[in-house]
Amino acid sequence: MPPLPLRLSALFLALGLSACDGAPKFTQAEPGEARSGGSATVRKSDQNAFSMPSANLPPSRRVDFSVGNSFFRSPWVIAPSTTTARDGLGPLFNTNACQGCHIKDGRGHPPTPDDANAVSMLVRLSIPDAPAYAKVIEQLGVVPEPVYGGQLQDMAVPGVAPEGKVRVNYTVVPVRFKDGTEVELRKPSLNITRLGYGPMHPDTRFSARVAPPMIGLGLLEAIPDEAILANAKEQAKANNGISGRPNQVWDDARQKTVLGRFGWKAGQPNLNQQNVHAFSGDMGLTSSLRPFDDCTDAQTACKQAPSGNGPNGEPEVSDNILRLVLFYSRNLAVPARRDVNAPEVLAGKTLFYQAGCQSCHTPKYTTAANAAEPELANQVIRPYSDLLLHDMGDGLADNRSEFQASGREWRTPPLWGIGLTQAVSGHTQFLHDGRARNLLEAVLWHGGEATAAQQQVLSFNAEQRTALLAFLNSL
Repeated sequence: MPPLPLRLSALFLALGLSACDGAPKFTQAEPGEARSGGSATVRKSDQNAFSMPSANLPPSRRVDFSVGNSFFRSPWVIAPSTTTARDGLGPLFNTNACQGCHIKDGRGHPPTPDDANAVSMLVRLSIPDAPAYAKVIEQLGVVPEPVYGGQLQDMAVPGVAPEGKVRVNYTVVPVRFKDGTEVELRKPSLNITRLGYGPMHPDTRFSARVAPPMIGLGLLEAIPDEAILANAKEQAKANNGISGRPNQVWDDARQKTVLGRFGWKAGQPNLNQQNVHAFSGDMGLTSSLRPFDDCTDAQTACKQAPSGNGPNGEPEVSDNILRLVLFYSRNLAVPARRDVNAPEVLAGKTLFYQAGCQSCHTPKYTTAANAAEPELANQVIRPYSDLLLHDMGDGLADNRSEFQASGREWRTPPLWGIGLTQAVSGHTQFLHDGRARNLLEAVLWHGGEATAAQQQVLSFNAEQRTALLAFLNSL
């Protein structure tokens, strides 16, 4: 077999790469490139790859991680119950445990025709903005549907009607590569039936959202605001059609508008608030930041259902449970990359840059020195996201705004760990609504600001496509 440099040269020739492409040519991995989460990276690539604590978390702090894990995984029960630490589920809910959506801390999926409930896919609801709702929009980012609220909940406790059932239908969208290869994408349409509280507002907007992976969230939280804002400035300065912008969202604890970074549209500012809103919307659980059940005025049975609050008004999710779940979610480690020096992976990385994917999927950051957890501070990480909003075109549009995000805009999702989706979650369904059945389909759905990158990928031949996917699957 010829030496590695000669094999790489042959591969680049086979893929049709030339020095005039303008993109860098990668012939070896960068120092530390395999450790996507810096010192917190774990060496794990099986079904438990997304469920490990940060590698640099000392034993003395792993107890809190394990306890937080138990609250994340164990189901909550209906009140009243002898299990007072975990009662208060509902009255309306989508699942009875965090793990119900984030199965093995991984990626959710749309429901199949045989599924009784959507479970790991949610449907957000809202109506068009109007000046009369200015305060609501400032704090919620949307105007909730008047009867059903901001999220459809397809499960309920006895005596309370579920809000409805969610089904997804698909139509075929053919896409052809330059070499004649055809791929059939699938475009989803939501079908909501068995409405429990009458018809919805005629202008209701719907947005399906699958649960994202839980890995590396503490590291993303530790990226300085200045680094995210610098991404937006650099993209605007480049003037090449990529124009990501930050979302500005409401911070419940600080009672002011701040930078958003979590959620499919960067609609949440920090992990604690993300967790609080999930406890409330997904499981119907109260907390000190959201001390009310997720019932609208039209849902009288929901409002009258028994509560799991304590005798002195303590919320169903205590501050201590919130603290433990926050610690757990901050310290779920990013798994190490595989095969970073493989010739095909390096060729695929070159093609990734050649297509301009790194313009939005920013490879590398250094986390802040004052990160919330010391193990997450001063880490060189590689999430492949700018955490900014981008116009992704009509094909991916949900036509539902959220704070400053338009109905065509989505936050760039991190790519780290994406190659382990099958191992962890047992499927390869990607994008915000799980429409893409594999990574190639996910790439081909890119439009709007990403149209040039999509067109570049459509010009790739079979060998180039295989190399690009080898790189993505190494992440």
